[in-house]
Amino acid sequence: MNAALLWAPRAWLAGRWQDAVLLRADAAGHWAELRAGSAAPPQATVLPGPVLPGLVDAHSHAFQRAFAGLAERRTAGHDDFWSWRDRMYGVAARITPAQLRAVAAQLYAELLGGGYTQVCEFHYLHHDDTGAPYGEPWAMSRALVDAARDAGIGLTLLPVLYERAGFAQPQLRAEQRRFAADVDTVLALRDAVRGLRLPQVDAGVAVHSLRAAAPASLRRLAACVADDAAPVHIHIAEQTAEVDDCRAATGARPIEWLARELPLDARWQLVHATHAEPAEIDAVARSGAGVVLCPSTEANLGDGLPDLPRWLAAGVPLAIGSDSQVGRAWPEELRWLEYGQRLLHRRRNVAADPPRFEGATAARLFELALAGGGAAAGQARWGLQVGARADLLVLDARGAGLQGLPAANLLDALVFAGGGTPFAEVWVAGRRVVAAGAHGRRDAIAQAHAGAMAALWAPG
Repeated sequence: MNAALLWAPRAWLAGRWQDAVLLRADAAGHWAELRAGSAAPPQATVLPGPVLPGLVDAHSHAFQRAFAGLAERRTAGHDDFWSWRDRMYGVAARITPAQLRAVAAQLYAELLGGGYTQVCEFHYLHHDDTGAPYGEPWAMSRALVDAARDAGIGLTLLPVLYERAGFAQPQLRAEQRRFAADVDTVLALRDAVRGLRLPQVDAGVAVHSLRAAAPASLRRLAACVADDAAPVHIHIAEQTAEVDDCRAATGARPIEWLARELPLDARWQLVHATHAEPAEIDAVARSGAGVVLCPSTEANLGDGLPDLPRWLAAGVPLAIGSDSQVGRAWPEELRWLEYGQRLLHRRRNVAADPPRFEGATAARLFELALAGGGAAAGQARWGLQVGARADLLVLDARGAGLQGLPAANLLDALVFAGGGTPFAEVWVAGRRVVAAGAHGRRDAIAQAHAGAMAALWAPG
């Protein structure tokens, strides 16, 4: 039972701070009542600071948490996304289901501490290290489900269609053998996760990229999920080489081809979409599809910068993700998203939209990520609203960068001047999972993670 009666001195409701807020969750862990201007009932739990809704991490590769920080040296004349990918494959080649569960649980606990209460897991690591199915074919998927349950985060698992190494490479490379999944495999993994009927756990589907799936398979997958309300995610236009290869193979740019050939709608989430032309952005806007940006990873990998002003002007839903796990907190992602544009355009507050939100950049980006993330996770309702899951974040208003600031500027400072551990508490489905800035199972999760990392990176 997750029924809870809470009271906050201040909460972010309907796109603005409101005072003296009563929050009541029902026994199913959803918001039943949210009311500002209310005195605290004697039986209510008084929250120790201002309250924000939790955000969705709309793009995660959990196993890459085991690689974060280990690719920051250049030993050859050139280093880019493709050389990083080849090194990352070394982890993908050997991590076991037990190790994946430990690494993912550590990641998911960190994501909760970073203000995410739901994660969309873009999952393509399916088979054993020889490329053969496990005795339980969905062992790696189950490891991620168990990790999410260990940490207490919501999970949208997205098994990935992955068939080939490239437009002109119809087979997978040897180091990609664990990724192999056709349409039937993807649908079976989705259904296996749904069959568990676990609270806060659901599944959609994903396509690794246009280069990794044949057009016939893409069309078949789209047809098979035509009546499914769950999300469909795809990497697209992350690298200029991918754009060039797509044009050579199909005569069209990646987003151009996708929008022309497949029935895009609001379920579709285009991950990265870094190299998009104005006409492609307009086509995405007409379709209703969303875009998922991962600023810390896109910076780390040297992907480039999106045309954020054009995406915003077109009204395309926008979500954010942690991707390769070099960043694991949403304030950092929003900061990188805006700062990249400031460096590119040599202006400040590029994403602001006066007079909305009184011209506050952080508020606009936060509201976009709140709504876009809910859609990316397949949540019909998300945030501090009746019917949505009863998730919330409690700010440590005395923490680094926030202490003493006017209440109206707390979100601005959290994104652009914060630091340390900004969230004193995190609640998921009416249950507190982070208290006093620490995850409730921190020590046990960290111990298992340390063992997995020691085994993965043992010499020899």
